[in-house]
Amino acid sequence: MKQHYPAQAIKLVLIFFCCIAGNHAFAQKVNAGYRYHIRRAASPITIDGVMDEPAWRNADSAANFHMVLPMDTSMAKVKTVVRMTYDQNNLYIIVINYKLLRGPYMVESMKRDWAFQKNDNFIFFIDPFDARTDGFTFGANAAGGQWDGTLYAGGSADLMWDQKWYSAVKNYPDKWVFEASIPFKSIRYKKGIKEWGINFSRNDLKTTEKSAWAPVPRQFPTAALAYTGTLVWDEDPPTSSSNISIIPYALAGVSKDYQAGTSAAFKREFGGDAKISLTPSLNLDLTVNPDFSQVDVDQQVVNLNRYELFFPEKRQFFLENGDLFYNFGYSDIRPFFSRRIGLNQPIDFGARLTGKLNKDWRIGAMDIQTGNSVDNNVEAANYGVITLQRRVLDRSNIGFMFINKDITGSLPGVNTANNSTIGAEFNLASSSNVWTGKLMGLKSFTPGKSGHDLVLADHIQYFSRHWQLYLQEEYVGKNYTASVGYVPRVGYVKVSPLILRNFFPKKGPILAHGIQFSSNYFFDESFKRTDNESALSYIMTFRNKSTFTISGINDYVMLQQKFDPTNTRKDSLAIGSQHRYNSIDLLLVSKPQSVFTYQVEALGGGYYDGGHRLTLSGTIGYRFQPYVNIALNGNYTDLRLPQPYGDTRFTLIGPKVDVTFTNNLYFTTYVQYNDQQKNMNVNTRFQWRYRPASDIFIVYGENSMPSPYTPKNRQLVVKWTYWWNI
Repeated sequence: MKQHYPAQAIKLVLIFFCCIAGNHAFAQKVNAGYRYHIRRAASPITIDGVMDEPAWRNADSAANFHMVLPMDTSMAKVKTVVRMTYDQNNLYIIVINYKLLRGPYMVESMKRDWAFQKNDNFIFFIDPFDARTDGFTFGANAAGGQWDGTLYAGGSADLMWDQKWYSAVKNYPDKWVFEASIPFKSIRYKKGIKEWGINFSRNDLKTTEKSAWAPVPRQFPTAALAYTGTLVWDEDPPTSSSNISIIPYALAGVSKDYQAGTSAAFKREFGGDAKISLTPSLNLDLTVNPDFSQVDVDQQVVNLNRYELFFPEKRQFFLENGDLFYNFGYSDIRPFFSRRIGLNQPIDFGARLTGKLNKDWRIGAMDIQTGNSVDNNVEAANYGVITLQRRVLDRSNIGFMFINKDITGSLPGVNTANNSTIGAEFNLASSSNVWTGKLMGLKSFTPGKSGHDLVLADHIQYFSRHWQLYLQEEYVGKNYTASVGYVPRVGYVKVSPLILRNFFPKKGPILAHGIQFSSNYFFDESFKRTDNESALSYIMTFRNKSTFTISGINDYVMLQQKFDPTNTRKDSLAIGSQHRYNSIDLLLVSKPQSVFTYQVEALGGGYYDGGHRLTLSGTIGYRFQPYVNIALNGNYTDLRLPQPYGDTRFTLIGPKVDVTFTNNLYFTTYVQYNDQQKNMNVNTRFQWRYRPASDIFIVYGENSMPSPYTPKNRQLVVKWTYWWNI
């Protein structure tokens, strides 16, 4: 391939994008006619799940919900009534969720941020700028478990975001009632905007019905901000003269490394975060000596991949408006990946400035200083990130990002290079969300590397009820380096098409079925094919919401580097060796309204070097609602390869037990046995949310050799946090 090929392809896609965007630049808001008028409360409100205050009787109601699933062609059968009001400090909502079928509700637990599909629930979405690009979501399941998160990219939800608010749920034979107060200090908005985007969503498992107040096409989530109605304020929403939160922590713990043979190490630490609202829509986060002991352990997997695996960020400091940083790029081209910071070295301090300057401009800036880690041979560094996002046309945006890593420390024998990346992208989103896309360019700067250090990528998607058409292209130069990013592969060109056609029978047990073809073709920088995976799938969705998928998969690989197909450090297959094989994949997912749920998958067929592979994996769950949720994750892989590999079998078992005594008191135990890594991991966490967003954690972790049982390391940590609003 000539060096200018990717640029030519990008130019053609850009012209296509502009033609599409031009047709939607001045489109009217889809659900502009759905307007809810909110008035100041006429009396004080107590959050108890009982609608007995005069303020509720005087509030307008929103009812007449529209069905989204199973089909979006009628009004909802299950009745839902919503009322909202406010006072100087809080936004209030009360929801009467009537039952169509009598009997107990269906929930998985009272734990925060439950799975949407496995719970009777009500959630709502607010877009304070009515920009239909980002916002907030709050809600609860029928047992009172809370749900909160931020919305980004037009309606994707980040549930790792955690804020201070109050709610209550009360159950009756014919209905359940959700009541909540959202402090204005807990959300970001701009003074003087009297029309916000709003939508309400209800999921009822017994009837398998999902509904929304402002109608949403069935192919989109009800969180899709393109389809919000309008929340009309009778006066300017109140703003606080000061909005500062101090979140200190204190920690005590003990750990022991049995492999190193060292004595038990004790630690006592203090630190904390501060959240300062510079404006109602712009937030400054500060952290000093942070600790992340309460973070969930990563779920282990059997790794037969040639490239690095991705694990998501779970640390609270990095999460608010996190999409400004981690949504830049693609899943396998992330110029910034916060897990590169502070997991193998201490963080001394950090600051983040994120939020909206106005309806059209968003900003994110971050500076973090880390210290030396002698144990991990990681030098101290300063990490700086700046990102700007400008809304254009109707719901599209242009983004810019600069990332810099400066080595500030030194360790004997370690010589880490500085690294910077600059990038820009255009994100297309039509007014109806039917057309979406991206056009992106990145360049890295690393001492000793020049040329072939660019990334050019794009995609375009058309998504209607019956059709999904998708095309993605990527070019990553062999010298592109993102030391603070996640880019597992360099030196390639990739083309990825996808075509899906859905059908909707009017009768019978099948609600929808469709045929999908997808493919990932990789080429080197000379445009010679190196590998591809293509899949032809038949997908069925039943009326009870269970699904079945069968796929035929064709693989071709010409290795660009040595690779051990068992990932057990045996001999490696040679560079340039070619491998072709076919396989079949079966996936069955049970109906979510049962207390016994399962997801099972079987993959069988060829493998590298003329070998054979069989993988059985799945999750089995049972819940004693609403208090206990038991899940068992499992994976069995059988590889049959010629010598020197021979027959290799891996087993991974991960039982997990969640106990929710109340919606503020949780106990979780997670055990993972990984035969491939010869490791058994135990993580036990007790959490008491004694006040909103204030917690006491007791965390125990252990890694050991499973057979014979030999401990590798153990740790016990007790941590206290307190959210103090000034």
